[in-house]
Amino acid sequence: MTLDQLRQIMPYAGQRAARYILPLTAAMAEFGIDTPLRQAAFLAQVAHESGSLRYVREIADGSAYEGRADLGNTEPGDGQRFKGRGLIQITGRANYRAASLALFGDEMLLLKHPQLLEEDVPACRSAAWFWWSRGLNTLADTGQFRTITRKINGGFNGYADRLASWERAKGVLA
Repeated sequence: MTLDQLRQIMPYAGQRAARYILPLTAAMAEFGIDTPLRQAAFLAQVAHESGSLRYVREIADGSAYEGRADLGNTEPGDGQRFKGRGLIQITGRANYRAASLALFGDEMLLLKHPQLLEEDVPACRSAAWFWWSRGLNTLADTGQFRTITRKINGGFNGYADRLASWERAKGVLA
């Protein structure tokens, strides 16, 4: 993927595209997001989740995640501490622990320093790792975009925007 292609896929990314092109490309290669179908689906989800590379930290304060055992948020303050971060908005103590182990070989690093997912390289790598760890490459290979959206979002929040980005990305990367 080139910088020009990334800008076409995420027309509202502006100068942020230049900032993220190298770490995003490296993260996609690292986690096997290496075909046009996989890249188009991944980048469409990233476009929506990050607001076209604008957000690496969820805007909401995270209180909605407080006490959510399904996210591993079992200690007071976990909702805010482990709110969405990275380009796919990794959320919850359990996901931070898994990402920490996978990306840094230390399950405690992100639990102690969750803000690391706001840095460019970890923001990209965590998104690609999450994608890979949920088997989304296989779903992308068969065009199951709705199922991908549910696995990332838990529902279909912003589905029309995600779908528009996917169609744009498929056209650009074809």
